[in-house]
Amino acid sequence: MTDVLPHRTLPHHDGSPLYVSDSAPELGDVVVVRLRVPEGYGPLAAVRTRSNPDHEPEWTTGTPIGSADGWDWWEATVTVRNRRHGYRFVLQHRDGTVEWLNQSGLHRGETLDAEDFALVAHPAPPAWLNDSVMYQVFPDRFARSAQADEYPTPDWAIPAKWDDPVDPVMPGRSQQFYGGDLPGVIEHLDHLVELGVNLLYLTPIFPAGSNHRYDASSFDRIDPLLGGEEAYIRLIEEAHARGIRVIGDLTSNHSGDRHEWFQQALGHPGAQTESYYYFTDDENTEYESWLGTPTLPKFDWSSEALRERFITGEDSIVAKWLKPPFNADGWRIDVANMTGRLGDVDLNAEVRSLLRETMLRINPDAVLLGESTNDAISDLQGDGWHGAMTYPSFTRPVWGWLRGDGSEPWTTAEGDVRTEPWFFGQPIGGIPRYTAEDVASAITRFTAGIPWRVRLGNMQPLDIHDTGRFATNAAPGTVPVAVGLSMTLPGVPVVFAGDEFGQVGADGEASRTPMPWGSETDAAVAPVLELYRALVRLRREHPVLGDGGMRWLHVDEDTLIFVRESATESVLVLATRGGADVTIPGGALAGAAHTTPLYGDATLAVATDGSLVLAADGPAFAAWSLPGVTVPRENA
Repeated sequence: MTDVLPHRTLPHHDGSPLYVSDSAPELGDVVVVRLRVPEGYGPLAAVRTRSNPDHEPEWTTGTPIGSADGWDWWEATVTVRNRRHGYRFVLQHRDGTVEWLNQSGLHRGETLDAEDFALVAHPAPPAWLNDSVMYQVFPDRFARSAQADEYPTPDWAIPAKWDDPVDPVMPGRSQQFYGGDLPGVIEHLDHLVELGVNLLYLTPIFPAGSNHRYDASSFDRIDPLLGGEEAYIRLIEEAHARGIRVIGDLTSNHSGDRHEWFQQALGHPGAQTESYYYFTDDENTEYESWLGTPTLPKFDWSSEALRERFITGEDSIVAKWLKPPFNADGWRIDVANMTGRLGDVDLNAEVRSLLRETMLRINPDAVLLGESTNDAISDLQGDGWHGAMTYPSFTRPVWGWLRGDGSEPWTTAEGDVRTEPWFFGQPIGGIPRYTAEDVASAITRFTAGIPWRVRLGNMQPLDIHDTGRFATNAAPGTVPVAVGLSMTLPGVPVVFAGDEFGQVGADGEASRTPMPWGSETDAAVAPVLELYRALVRLRREHPVLGDGGMRWLHVDEDTLIFVRESATESVLVLATRGGADVTIPGGALAGAAHTTPLYGDATLAVATDGSLVLAADGPAFAAWSLPGVTVPRENA
């Protein structure tokens, strides 16, 4: 990473293969790390790495290995001594100036260990994660098969027809029941194929007492209202046949109050499952719950019995659904950030490590993603989650930058109408106004403490089932900019079902509208569908967007310009809200004379001095393909 500054080419390093010889080392391995320095920068007397194994500094000296395309390259070795082994570069100038380069940028003073580049000696994430574009389905609202008519209406449900409006007020908010099911998802898998997505994420499918099913009454079976185990097996088989992986959603922080484990212990001191929960009175009638919600009793992860039943046992919940005949491809863990945490108790690291260990034992190719909607850095160090569903490093800053001037009223669960735009539950007077500079700064700030390979696994949604839809408050013409960024910045793009139809919703409940099947050719829908297909295709056809490095080339109030780089290809990206007329200095981007347009309406020209001129009327998103980066070989 380098400083977010326009018109200046700076030294660069990130965790991609251009700069790191091994992203999945073992303890004791020696890894080669490379630094890329613009020709004429300095001049430099020396380049060193500074690590901090066991919290005691260790230094290595870099060697210049040659120059290519206007860059000088240095190489040094780092011995991996801790599971998370941080390192930074120290640039010693001949005039005595010293600079430090870490993930937050280039600095004149010493930097924080927490923001160092990091090698991770835990087992690596599955390689397929970097090639994935995720599609999120909220089962009750995705598709209702004819088979659903055979299911009895549950006692908690308020039946709704598919074209009925969503009821945002309790009890409708949690009990309005449209009856979408897994056979309905199977019937529309070809839509996912046409869209180009290859990873299906289902919100909970266990029996529960609500339409969202985050209050599970059992983790041992699939809700019969969704088609049961047979439908789940068939869904995964049909998805796999189309090249689509499937992950489930599991609540490790709590169950529902209808759950068989909880009911066995509620009011029954000494029950076998008593230790699973935080009962706070002698009669087992009072207990801790998620944010004080009595229908969501909180798990006590100090219980060895709970650990075995939920995670570590051979027939545990986590293991069962990854094994045949189900063969799911991983888990997204709900409320991962609060799991195992209560007051002075913090067992989160233990729980996420147990989850990872079990999944490695059952299926080493399965993925483990955790929900952590705010600053996730402390939990994302490679020991558990392969990545996180998190908002401050992408979603919220993009909303603030590309917001429109209008607002959409919305209704709370209590029936109160709010006129200020919903903004992720934050009581700050609506959606803040951000610049492109603020976006780049937030991306850097909230990823500087995360190892590169974990950052690549972070989910990158514009919206999900818990949020309003981005398009509701987007400024005219900015949806392509936002979707383009989600597909090209480091991380896993996420499409919430319905976004590709242009659906809107002012808050998390209003966004859970049933899918408008049959409208694909409507004048208002067809262009949005084509937009999503084109941008998903861009991501899928250019692997550098999945695992390549990233450099900022220019950032100003209206415009972001960056490049994703690998040895085989680079992709140049421009995203602007108000329009762009930018000159990138010669030498900042090799191969600029050999660009191929990939997407968007923008112009690119190479000036006689070698500088690159980019121009677009805003809002605009554009991308170009360039040759890969040449790394000189020492003594070649």
